[in-house]
Amino acid sequence: MTATATVHEDGPIIAKLSTLDRFLAVWILLAMTLGLGLGRLIPGLNDALAKVEIGGISLPIAVGLLVMMYPVLAKVRYDKLDSVTGDRKLMASSLVVNWLVGPAVMFALAWIFLADLPEYRTGLIIVGLARCIAMVVIWNDLACGDREAAAVLVALNSVFQVLAFGVLGWFYLDLLPGWLGLGEGEHLDISMWKIALNVVIFLGVPLLAGFLTRRIGEQKLGRDAYESRFLPRIGPWALYGLLFTIVVLFALQGRNITSQPVDVARIALPLLVYFAVMWCGTFALGKAIGLPYDRTATLAFTAAGNNFELAIAVAIATFGVTSGQALSGVVGPLIEVPVLIGLVYVSLAWRKRFTTAV
Repeated sequence: MTATATVHEDGPIIAKLSTLDRFLAVWILLAMTLGLGLGRLIPGLNDALAKVEIGGISLPIAVGLLVMMYPVLAKVRYDKLDSVTGDRKLMASSLVVNWLVGPAVMFALAWIFLADLPEYRTGLIIVGLARCIAMVVIWNDLACGDREAAAVLVALNSVFQVLAFGVLGWFYLDLLPGWLGLGEGEHLDISMWKIALNVVIFLGVPLLAGFLTRRIGEQKLGRDAYESRFLPRIGPWALYGLLFTIVVLFALQGRNITSQPVDVARIALPLLVYFAVMWCGTFALGKAIGLPYDRTATLAFTAAGNNFELAIAVAIATFGVTSGQALSGVVGPLIEVPVLIGLVYVSLAWRKRFTTAV
């Protein structure tokens, strides 16, 4: 957030935001509308965008996410990461919430709301398995969360994503339904290499760029000049990248989304419940175990967000681009983006009361 550095001062938060930040919800709504409109009105646009890929990774989406993440990761003070890794309550809570609670909650909601729609149900479970490693850095920064903690937790999720995604997919889609007498399971065909490539592109590249920028920038300019002169210049590009990513994402699936409104609504309902439960529950957990506001917000947003890029890629690779599983993956960010930006405002509204209470 371009005004993040000043938000930590006393006084009305909204008054301290730039025009870009203050009306972020409006820009996101316009970006979603533009993307859906382009996908609906321009014949063949979604097919043309879908073809611009390497190894199953959409290049337009990759570019948008890299532009989005780079300024945020350039703000991280990497010399403070050891203070995060030493916070056992934060690290343990993140692992439990992300890799035990999150997938289980999505599995339960998928079966409760979509028991009669197996394709959408499977797609929703895949979304729950893909823990967030990209867009969460934006939500965290907007909510004045701990940047260093976000970087560490995102990296931790990335490692577990490579190691655990396939195993959890087998457990929740193949093994557990049979155990519970819910019917035959589904086999998820995804290689560890595919998941690792996703992690390298969407986290490794911007993380390395941010680290090198911080290191070289401080050597050349000094920390004060780097943070007061350089960072404000690149800060707005995080939101430009976010808006570009949203436009491309919804342009890719605009026709599918607008032509199946009832199905989209069916998929959206459990997602709304999921984001509310995960964010509110984790925020309450952070406060209960005594974490300060910034780390509580980071814990909540890393728990509520999902890696839609990976979920969509897995659904398409396994079940096909026109499958119900792929549609569930696409509806994920359709709901996640406006809900989490709303939760940013909720988080900021509770910040002062949270600090006072502590």
